[in-house]
Amino acid sequence: MSADRLFGDVYRNRRVLVTGHTGFKGSWLTFWLLELGAHVVGYSLEPPTSPSLFEKLGLEERIEHHLGDVRDLAHLREVMSAARPEIVFHLAAQALVRQSYDEPVMTFETNVMGAVNVLEAARFVPGVRAIVNVTSDKCYENREWEFAYRENDALGGHDPYSASKGAAEIVTAAYRRSFFADPQCPAVAAGRAGNVVGGGDWAFDRIIPDCVRALTAGEPIVVRHPDAVRPWQHVLEPLSAYLWLGSRLFTDGHAFEGSWNFGPHSGGNLAVRNVVEGAIAEWGGGTWTGPPAGAASVHEAHTLKLDCAKASDVLDWRPTWTAAVALHETISWYRRVLNGESAVALTAECIAAYTGSASASGVTWVG
Repeated sequence: MSADRLFGDVYRNRRVLVTGHTGFKGSWLTFWLLELGAHVVGYSLEPPTSPSLFEKLGLEERIEHHLGDVRDLAHLREVMSAARPEIVFHLAAQALVRQSYDEPVMTFETNVMGAVNVLEAARFVPGVRAIVNVTSDKCYENREWEFAYRENDALGGHDPYSASKGAAEIVTAAYRRSFFADPQCPAVAAGRAGNVVGGGDWAFDRIIPDCVRALTAGEPIVVRHPDAVRPWQHVLEPLSAYLWLGSRLFTDGHAFEGSWNFGPHSGGNLAVRNVVEGAIAEWGGGTWTGPPAGAASVHEAHTLKLDCAKASDVLDWRPTWTAAVALHETISWYRRVLNGESAVALTAECIAAYTGSASASGVTWVG
């Protein structure tokens, strides 16, 4: 699929700022933006893991790379003012539920004040036309029901991470109404995605990296909450949505503001045990076990689903890959990289396969 047909060719030769570009999702997004012809400016902490996808893709040499903390408003302003981006994707976050119990202050500072600082810096930079704040499906007040959450459902959060993402949504809405309401101001939106899987994630306390580490070592996978249900999707699903949303904000302005759910097909709402067993099947063998008896645990939501009708009806965005395909692509990426294949080539191959599948489904963003 030719890049000039994707997302209305909006990103070619555009200056795009990505916060959190050294993380898992940020690295995939940065790589895809480069494939689309964008000039990418990154602002982030050092890669959070070693190995990291950012390093394996050689992104530092291909972009304007800035190390910085979104809690540092003065530095962020300096970088953004010099970069003069036209489109901003805010992905920098403390993204782990369990870590938020250990470091609640840092979590709120990063996820809430980080969002404040990105929006505050952007409103004084001429030329910014579109801002996409990436939040989370966990921003909703979880009722532990079977219904999928819609964009107008109540925000909330039992744990510090979920609460911080709900607060970031409120911040985004307040800035949009207070400072970006004029038609000449940047158009602002928030994207709420589900649990993502994909090659190149080496974070601790996330199920696919935990699976790969255990399977590689020939050890049982330890699963904390095997019956917890989440909306599982390949990382390219929400990234395609963010890119399409950003392009619509850029070309059509305030008509596409607000909050948007980007989740999987209904078949992607799976219990953790189903994901683990699927990963084992793709690997070709392995075992899993629950946590040891008496192991310390913290509250995590049991059931979480997203209703993506708004994205389908208004943006003409919808998920492309089933959960089975997402798992196949993910485990295949790891196995092939571990066998010595190029992460760069495999990542490009995966994007090409995904855009080809999306094209066959007839969604607008593929042209």
